[in-house]
This record gives sequence, structure tokens and C-alpha cells, in this order.
Amino acid sequence: MSDTADKGGRPGQEPGEEHSEQHGELSGELPGEQSGEQSGSDERRLRRRAAHRNAERVLSRPGFLGTMRQRLALLDGAPESYDLDEPSDIYGGGIVETLEKRVATLLGKEAAAFFPTGTMAQQAAMRCWAGRTGSPAVALHALSHPEVHERNAFSALSGLRPLRVTSEPRMPTADEVRDFGEPFGTLMLELPLRDAGFVLPTWEELTEVVAAARERDAVVHFDGARLWESTAHFGRTLDEIADLADTVYVSLYKSLDGFGGALLAGPQTLIDEAKAWRHRYGGQIFQQFPTVLSALVGLDRELPRLPEYVAHARVVAAALREGFAAAGVPWARVHPEVPHTNDFQVWLPYDHEAAAEAAIRQGEETKTLLFASEWAQGGPGLAVTEVSVRAAGLEWTPDDVKAAVAEFVERL
Repeated sequence: MSDTADKGGRPGQEPGEEHSEQHGELSGELPGEQSGEQSGSDERRLRRRAAHRNAERVLSRPGFLGTMRQRLALLDGAPESYDLDEPSDIYGGGIVETLEKRVATLLGKEAAAFFPTGTMAQQAAMRCWAGRTGSPAVALHALSHPEVHERNAFSALSGLRPLRVTSEPRMPTADEVRDFGEPFGTLMLELPLRDAGFVLPTWEELTEVVAAARERDAVVHFDGARLWESTAHFGRTLDEIADLADTVYVSLYKSLDGFGGALLAGPQTLIDEAKAWRHRYGGQIFQQFPTVLSALVGLDRELPRLPEYVAHARVVAAALREGFAAAGVPWARVHPEVPHTNDFQVWLPYDHEAAAEAAIRQGEETKTLLFASEWAQGGPGLAVTEVSVRAAGLEWTPDDVKAAVAEFVERL
């Protein structure tokens, strides 16, 4: 079993709270919101959703918050991504294999396997590596997704033993990996580390951490749920980044706006074994073509735009800092100061309940929703939330952001 969790976690979640991947984003809640959250009432949660739905201006409008009719409209342009006169899939094959081969190529890996969830994909990968390395120990960050959000799935289902390399709100260092006091067979790195603020190491730091794991004869796995938008920070292509790891998991809905699903990529022999575990875990679903088709559309439409989102997130972050200073807020923090991806955190010296109410009121009264995610308590008198910049946010100028900040602060 892993150590007791340190206080912390993603905005909208109380310290120590756990949830399955079926909650949060997959349930149609706003980014950063948790099912059964303790930091806000049901009434406020419903108001926030309504404010987002009715807002004329938002920084992000993820597809999973839309109606079923709107979600199905995503497939209107599907013929541009796949020949719809081809037979549908049955337990894999066809369009599923097309997606698997395409993602394997993008990541520079021999093969890839489609999974219904990232939780299942990483369970399968870690079980395979445990058998091959002879070690059930998986070294990871205390804030990584399997430790915080998967109900102890590694140990409960797969007999794995998570080892927390660090709980600091940053990526593990090479020295921490090299000098860790227990042996491990696999090092898992979440890129970016969401609950620490969507942070990434530098390219040099990442290569050093991987080298430190290799020195210990460990394999390396990337939890790359949001790896797609990490290329701008690293200044490297997807295959160059993935080449550092033995296996890589990527999500098909977090960045690509698909209906769901995940891919595990790596050596052909390991992927073949992972598919066997996928069947055992109940992931051999009869037909997956709607989800897979939405992923192919996402690869065509969203993947090329992610660098633009990242670049504009940095513009928005700078304007937020300037806006809070101009509004007379005594202290405000955008973390990271220069966002590593198109997602980042905002910290303010206010009670999180007050910040949440101000954000909702701004949306209700002005039809501009600057902060769409729930606000959580980051400490005594501190409120923290997540900001995501996507296509809807590209039209925001720095002056637009500063004006919205002023309206928000007026309601605090």
C-alpha cells in the first residue's frame, strides 16, 4: 500500500477525497468539478452549470458539456476522417485498428491498443510490466491520477504496490528517482501533472529522470492523458517525447474532445498482452465505432489547434495577473506563471465559497463566465481554481480578460 495522502488535490476536491474516472469530466461536469464535491452546494453546482450553458463568452466550451444532439453533431463531418461505407467494428478490427495504427505512428511506437478508459489502459500496462520486470512496485508521484482518483485500483485489482517518489507539487527529480529507498520495476510519470497545476519538467529534466530510472533497470511509462498539448513546452514532436518511454497512454477526450476512450502504445508483444488483460477487465466491448470515430475527428480537428490554445493560454495568464493587480487584489497567483499547456491554476487570497459565488454571479449577470470551474480551498483564506483555454477563448484579447477580471473582483 502507498503512503497516506498529503493534503492537496485538484480544485473542487477536498484533501484526501477519492473518486473514480467515471466522475468529474466524464459525468458532464465542468472542468475541475468532482462528483459529490464537499466545497459547494448542489444548488451552486447547478447554477454554475447553467451559467456556463447560458454564457455568451467563456474561455473554454468542452464538447462533453453539450446536449446529446450537439455531441452527435460532432460526427457530421466524420466522412472527412473515415469512410463510413466501411463495415463497423466487432470486438475490435476495422475502424478500431485504423485508430490504433494512426496513434501508434503519431507516438512512434510499434503498436497501440484502444481501451474504453485510461484507468483500464494503465492497469493493463502496469500488470504487463510487473510480470516482465518481476516487480509489482510502481514508482509515481503522490498527486498522480492513479493515487488520487482511482480508488486504489492498482493495489485493489492488480496486486501492484504504488511507491510515492515525492509529494511536492512538481515533477519528480532525477535524484529522487535515483536515490529512492525501495526497488521498483516501473516508473510512471504523468505528463503534465494535473493536480500540481498541469506542470511539466524541462526537456533536460525529463531526460535525466528517465535516465535515472534506466540506471535502476526500471521501465518507464508515461501517463500522457494530456500529452497531446505538451509539445509546445518541450519543443519536441509527439514521437520524440514518447520515445523516452517504454509505453505511453493518451486520452481521446480530454484534449481531442472525443466521446471517451484511451490508447496504450508500446512494443507489439506488450500491446498484445495488454489486449488480453483488456478482455479480462471487461474492456472487450462489442462495438466502439461511435467513440473511435469521434477520436479520429478529434485527431483531424483538435490536435492541430492545440499549440494555438497553449500560446493563447499564456496570453490569458499574463492578462489575468495584470487584471488582478489593476483591480487592487493584494495577492494573486497564476500557476505556472507561464502555463506549460493550455490549462493552469489561479490562486486568490479569498474564501473559496466567496470566489465561487462571485464567479457564478458574473456569469449570470453579464453572460461572461471567466472562471467556469469550481473553486476549492487551497489553504486558510486561499481559493484555487483551474482555467482552460480552448477555441472559445481564442477571441479573448488581453483587454477582454482584464475587463472580466474587474467585473469578477467587483462581486467578491
